Formats: sequence, C-alpha cells, structure tokens
Amino acid sequence: MMTGSRVLLTTVFMLIGFISFGQTGKVVGKIYDSNGLPLKSVSVAIPLLKMSTKSNELGKFALEKIPYGTWEVEVKHIGFNAYRDSIRIEHVSETRDIRLDGSIFLLDEIVVTGTKTFKRKTESPVIVNILDSKTLDNLQVCNLSEGLKFQPGLRVETDCQTCNYTQLRMNGLQGGYSQILINGRPIFSPLMGLYGMEQLPVNMIEKIEVVRGGGSSLYGSSAIGGTVNVITKLPKQSGYEVNSFYQSIDGKTSDFNLGGNATLVNEKGNAGTSFFFNKRDRGFYDANGDNFSEIPKIENTSFGINSFYQFSENQKLEVSLSNLNEYRFGGEMTKKPAYLTLQSEERTHKIWMGSADYQINFNQDKSSLIFYTAFQNTNRKHYTGIFPDSPEEIENHLKNPPYGDSKTTTLQGGFQLNHEISNFLNHRNVLTIGSEYVSDKVYDEIPSYNYLVDQHTKDWGSFFQSDWDFADKFNLLSGVRVDKHNLLDKVVVSPRVALLYKHAANTQFRLSYGTGFRAPQAFDTDLHIAFAGGGVSRVQLAPDLREERSKSFSGSVNYDKATEKWIAGFTLEGFYTQLKNAFVLEEIGTDDFGKVFEKRNGNNAKVAGTTLELRANYNKKVQLETGFTLQQSKYENPVSYLEGIEATRSFLRTPDEYGFANLNITPNKRWTINLNYVYTGKMKIAHAGGADNFPEDQMVHTKAFSEVNSKVSHTFNLSKFKNVIEVYAGVKNIFNAYQHDFDIGKNRDSNYIYGPNMPRTFFVGLKIKTP
Repeated sequence: MMTGSRVLLTTVFMLIGFISFGQTGKVVGKIYDSNGLPLKSVSVAIPLLKMSTKSNELGKFALEKIPYGTWEVEVKHIGFNAYRDSIRIEHVSETRDIRLDGSIFLLDEIVVTGTKTFKRKTESPVIVNILDSKTLDNLQVCNLSEGLKFQPGLRVETDCQTCNYTQLRMNGLQGGYSQILINGRPIFSPLMGLYGMEQLPVNMIEKIEVVRGGGSSLYGSSAIGGTVNVITKLPKQSGYEVNSFYQSIDGKTSDFNLGGNATLVNEKGNAGTSFFFNKRDRGFYDANGDNFSEIPKIENTSFGINSFYQFSENQKLEVSLSNLNEYRFGGEMTKKPAYLTLQSEERTHKIWMGSADYQINFNQDKSSLIFYTAFQNTNRKHYTGIFPDSPEEIENHLKNPPYGDSKTTTLQGGFQLNHEISNFLNHRNVLTIGSEYVSDKVYDEIPSYNYLVDQHTKDWGSFFQSDWDFADKFNLLSGVRVDKHNLLDKVVVSPRVALLYKHAANTQFRLSYGTGFRAPQAFDTDLHIAFAGGGVSRVQLAPDLREERSKSFSGSVNYDKATEKWIAGFTLEGFYTQLKNAFVLEEIGTDDFGKVFEKRNGNNAKVAGTTLELRANYNKKVQLETGFTLQQSKYENPVSYLEGIEATRSFLRTPDEYGFANLNITPNKRWTINLNYVYTGKMKIAHAGGADNFPEDQMVHTKAFSEVNSKVSHTFNLSKFKNVIEVYAGVKNIFNAYQHDFDIGKNRDSNYIYGPNMPRTFFVGLKIKTP
C-alpha cells in the first residue's frame, strides 16, 4: 500500500504529464503461472488511475492510454498471491511479462484426465480432483491404495482376511466399475487389480487425477464409476531424495520401508531422466491370537525410470519403464511350505509395465498429434489351500497341492489428434479425434481345483470430442466413443456431454451426462479364490452373460472465495447412475472344493447420492480439505447372496455414507503437522459360516468406523552440504478403530473383513533430499 507522500508525489507527476506533455502509452505482456503456463482472466489494474483489464486465453493483456509517468500495477487472480510492482511509462508501448507464484490452493492447476487434453481445473467442464505428491507425503501413505481414500467420493476397502487384496469404490460402485490408468493408459489389468494398488509405491507418483461418474466413458469399458489416472514422476530439475521409515503395527509387527528418487536434467533442459526405487518388508499381524494372520507378510521391491527428450520446441518423446516384485503370504503364521500349512495364500508377483508417448505440435501450436503405446506383463505363482482332515484327502493334497500359475499381458497402442479452431462461430473450439487398440490376455489356472480362466479380450476404440467455448461464460464438451469388443456382437456407442457455466471467476456450475458399458469378461474380484465354509469359493461367468450398460447424470456447483491471505470454498455434486443388466454374484452350489458362485445378469440397479467437498487455506499455514458422500445403491429386485439367507436389494459392502478430512498445519518452514480422518458408515456383508466362532451363514450389518491419523515432521536445512534432512513421526488409527469379530481358525470366511486396513500403528522416519 502506498504512503500518503507517495500518493501525493505520484499525483503531481501525473498532473505534470497531463499539463506539460499530454502524452500516453500502453503496457502489454503475458501472465504465467509458476510452471510457465499462461493464465486466463487475470485482473491487471492501475488502481490510482482506475484502469483495469483481463488477460485472454493466451495470458496476454493490454492497458492503453496510460499517461506518461510511474505507476503501481496490481495483478490479481483467484487462488494466487497478488502481484504488485511499479512500471514507468515513457514510450508509446512498454512490455511486461508477469509470473504469478505461490498459489495458496491448487484451484487452477493444469489437469488432463477430464478431456484428454491439458486444461485448467476451473475451465474443465468435468470435475477433476487432484492428489499431489506433497499431500501424499503429508498423509504418510505407503502406496496408491492408502492414498485414494483421501479423495471425495472414493472408498478403498480390504476384501480378504488372508491375502488383503484391496478394491476401489467410486460413487457407490465396486472396483470393476472403476478404471485405473497409468499415465493415461489402461494397462492396469484385472489380475493387477487385485494387488496392484498396494504394489505401486507412493514415491513413483507425481500426482493422481480422479474423474468421477460416467463422464469418463471417453476411456472405454469399465469406466462407469470413474477413472483414476496415476501420473508418475517426470524429471523437472536435478536432485535426489532418500526416505526410510519404520512402522510398528499394534506393537506386534514390524513394517520397514526404504525408498529413493534421483533426477537428472541436462543444462539445456531438453532431456532428463528420473529414477525411483522402493523396498518394503512387513511381517504377519494376528488380531485375535489364533495364529492365522489378518495382515499378511509382504516383501516388495520396485524400481523404474521416466525419461523425456525434446527434439525441438514442438517435438517431445516421453518413455517410462517400471518393475514391481512382491512376495505375499497370509494364513497360518509358520515357516512351513504353503501346502503344509493349515490354511494359507501365497503369492509371488513379477510385473513389468511401460509406455512411450511421442507428441508433435504444429500449425503455430494450434494442432498436436500424439502417438502412444503401453504394455503390462504379470507373472504370478500362487497357492490357495486348506490342509484337509481325512487321510484320503491328505494323501491327495500332498500328491497334488493346489498351486497355480497366472499370466496376464496388456498391450495398447493408439493416436490422438487435437486441433484448435480459434473462430468457431466466433468462439474457440478444440477438436479431438483418436483411435486405440487394447489387447488383454488373462490366464489363471489351478489344476487341483479344475479351475481355469483363459480369456483374451480385444477392444478397438475410436473417439471424437468437441471442447467448445460457445459463449463468454459457457463451455460445452461433447463427444462419442465407439468400441468394437470381441466378446460383444454389436458395436457399442457411448456418447457423453458436459456443460460448464462460469457464473464468475470463482463460481462454476456443471451438468454432465454419459453412457458406458462393461463387457462380460473376468474382472479382478473374479480371479480371487476365497476361503469360505471350510473350503475355497470360486467365481465363474454365466455362459449367456451379456454386457452391462449404464447411464450417468451429475450436476455440481463449485465456489471459492479468495483474498491475499486466505481462500475457502466448496463443491456440491449430485450423481445418479442407472445400470441395465447389472452383474450380480449368486451362490449356485458346492463341489468337492467348496462353494461356487456365478456372475449373472441380474435386474437393473440405481446408484444415487451427493458429495460435498469443503476446502480452506490460510496463508499457506493452515490447509483443510474434506469430502463427505451420502448415497444409496439398490437393485430393482432383491438379490440372493447366500442360500437360505433372505435376499436384499442393497449392494453389499457399500455404506450409505463415508468421507474424509485432512488438516495440514505449517506454522513455519521447519514444522509440519498433519491430522486426518476417515469415516466409513454402516453396511451389509454376507458372512459364510464354517468358522469355530461363526458356524452358520448370516447377513451382517456392520457398525460405523472412524479412523484418526497424525504426523509431525521437522526439517533441518544443511546449506553447507546442500542437503535438507527431515525427521518425522506419528500414529495411524490413533483410537484403534479396527474390526474385532474376525473368524477364528482355518475354516474362516476370508471375505469377512471390513473397516480400516490397519490397527493402531506407530511410525518414525528420516528423509534426506536436495533443497
């Protein structure tokens, strides 16, 4: 703010300018964010002269007819710190490029998942939520699975008491309705979906973008509930980081993690490589003292690289390659071979995945052409078995133990062409057209159980999209995807449309509609062999299984109020999804090995609800993010899950309410304090009998869970050695809100598990990195 004398002096100069010369000039320039990307609709003003303007689509601005002299220029944009500086007008035209640094809340971050093109969050007609690496670090999560529960509308559940595979639920729909992408590519195979979210370490992730609802049908089959795009770390500047921490699970089990990142970028900045590695060793955890684990032993090692090379200003190649190796063992806690244990699951995974993207821009950057390819290959050796009781069965078991082999290969290739029309009916329109091919081979066999899944799915998909700013405050996103899937007789056409109304710079209204489908193929949960009723339960697909179709609607309002010191806002979204020929799982009997379930086309189903997000940030010192969902998921007619148990219309394992809150306090540059909360409401779970403490089948109504976690960190800046050291500690699940009615013994129902994935856990860690 200018002092009184400065105002007087400036006024005198202004009057002299008018009286003596009467000359005027103008100031022109561009406005960028901290990443060098242009900012639209930024206010540029000279308060004393009561002159102002706003930047255009390219970040350009112009203030004209400014009297010669020195003036204070003020630049403001929602979510960014205000910029003030003086400028001297003494020529006809002055140029000033301005960079706005220090966004106090990521309202206007660049996102890609909603439209398959780069766009700012507030300009996207589809809501895109972001979870960045800094937030993941503050939350002290180990992997993708633990991080996703801190996103609105998302819930991550553990679905097996023995092996602890996880499943993502979005807007009340189970995991098979959600598509997980790696750098925008659908290489997260059905088999990888069982354990892959736990196998992706957090230090390989740059950020996670989430699109909820049918608007994500642009990505093809199985994106009905939404899409999660895991964007891995690309090199930005040279540096390194080593992070090691230890977790004590309920004082009984150790969990040791060691990870590191290194990045090298050349002096020109046109080439770089980043490398990550991670090592995790976790022991068994037994919650009820029966010598059978509720948390399995894990030995995990992963590493990978991301590289880029910019051939010229308009040509760029990005390549990534990762390797994930994991040994997982759950069940009887012993050193015996798996086939000699009373009950156990043993898994050895070897996974390779990678991608390559080549992009060329032309037509003065109004057009871009992208060629891409990606792959994933998983080899799994596994055992799932119960040691029998009778001498005859024991002899057969020892001769032919139920070991299995799994192999999956996913290949994808395609292209995408983007073209901007600057004057499409007097407004800007970005057209996108593309085509891609996805091949997914799934082979999973256990000879002893006569169990075999041998499936090769092929999908040719083509898409067209128009992203049209058809009025000053309106944007219409419309498009269609056409899929030819080898398991379907007909071509599937999936249109989508989304409307954005920008009521003001800080207020947006959105409406969207989209359709989608799921092919009758094997999904992750179908590949899980579960223990139940003293045997193993398996899932098979009905011979006449047809595709499942969906229609999704959503509407939202987004509002943010910002000043120089603080910002606060909310997003309120309502969603509705209708499923036709919905897949249901029904028990069809038993065989020599246990229960058999069949995936069939059931009746229609409806999922509806609302999600409220609240956010606030004060001066980069206190930041709060919350999300809470109220919803209902119902079949039109009741579904029978267990023989002899009353059928129900409710989706199982689906609470009507769930949410999270994340509070981060940074009083200064050295201290960071984090408190976070996860709430899971009541739900229904089918509980198969057979265990010593639960002999009969039953439908269980679980209680609600509230999980509270904390972390405190302190940073030491060792400028002499050009290093930063961070020490941190905290507690997960402080009040030990953990399931207390697990099945006991080898005949347990391994699917009977709910609530938080870990009991009370203490952790302490050390991180060394470049500033």
